[in-house]
Amino acid sequence: MSDIIKEEEIDQIVSDIIADYDRGKNIDVINIYNRPDKAEVVDLINNLFRVIYPGYFRDRSYKIYNPKNSFAVNIEDIFYHLNKQVFRALDFCTKRGTMTTEDRERESYRVCKVFFQQIPKVREYIESDLLAAFDGDPAAGCFEEIILAYPGLMAVTVQRIAHELYLLNIPVLPRLMTEYAHSTTGIDIHPGAQIGKYFFIDHGTGIVIGETAVIGENVKIYQGVTIGALSTRGGQKLAGKKRHPTIGDNVTIYAGASILGGDTVIGAGSTIGGNTFITRSVEAGTKVSMKNPEMEFRTAENEIRTKELSQSEEWYYII
Repeated sequence: MSDIIKEEEIDQIVSDIIADYDRGKNIDVINIYNRPDKAEVVDLINNLFRVIYPGYFRDRSYKIYNPKNSFAVNIEDIFYHLNKQVFRALDFCTKRGTMTTEDRERESYRVCKVFFQQIPKVREYIESDLLAAFDGDPAAGCFEEIILAYPGLMAVTVQRIAHELYLLNIPVLPRLMTEYAHSTTGIDIHPGAQIGKYFFIDHGTGIVIGETAVIGENVKIYQGVTIGALSTRGGQKLAGKKRHPTIGDNVTIYAGASILGGDTVIGAGSTIGGNTFITRSVEAGTKVSMKNPEMEFRTAENEIRTKELSQSEEWYYII
C-alpha cells in the first residue's frame, strides 16, 4: 500500500485545491467565525419548542423536580444564543448598509427583545393550529399525539417562529429554521409566508408554500399541495414582488393541487379538488375539481370495463 501512495502527489492535490480558493468564486469566502452556525440554529429551534410547548419537550441534561424552575434559565439561554446568531447574520444584510460592531450589538439586542415579546402571540396562533388539527382529523387521538407526532404542526410551529425574525429583516436565520423543518418533515414553507390562525396541514409530505403567499384563517391543506409562483425566470428582478397566491378564509385544498401566481386569489369558503392546476382567481364559495375521470377495471378474463365516476365518487377518488 505504501508503494502505491505517493506523498508528493497528495501534496500537489492539496496545493491545487487551496490555490483554487483564491480565484474569487462566491463560494470561496472564508470567514468561519463570523457566520451563523447552522447546528446552533437547530439547537435554538429545539430549545424554542420547550418555550412554545413547555410541558412536552425538555433538556435531558438536567434533573428537575419542578419544570418551571428551568423556564427562566432556558429563556435566557435562548436569548443569549439567538443574540449571537443575529449579530452574525446582520453582517449579511445589505439593506441596513455598513454597520459598526457597536451598531450590530445594539441592533441584535433590539431584535431579540422584540422577538421574545412576540412569543405570546406566536403561542396563541399555534394553540389555534393545534385545535384545528384536532377538530380536522378524526384520526387524532389527543392533543399530545398531535404535538409530539404530527409533522404538519411541527413545520407550522417552526415557520411561525421564523416568520417573526423574517418580519424583523433578519437574513439567513429564518430560512435556516424553515429548511430544518423542511428536511425533517418534507414540508417546505418559506418564512415570509403570511398564515392566519387555525391552519391545519394533514399528512403534509411534499407541500410547498412560497414567500409571498397569504393564507387566511381556518385553512386546511393536504399532502402534495403547491402554493407557488408561476415563473421565476425573472430571477432577482422579482424580489419583493407578490409572486404567490392569496388563499381566503375557510378554504380546503386537497392533495396534489397546484395554485400558482401572485394575482391568483382563492375566495373564502372555496374547496379545491385534488390534482387541480389553478393559475387564475376563484370566486368565494367555489368548488373546483377535475372533469369526471374514467376508471378502468380489468377482469380475470382480461375484459376491460370503464366507469365514469360520479361527483361524490370523484371526490373520494381524488382525496
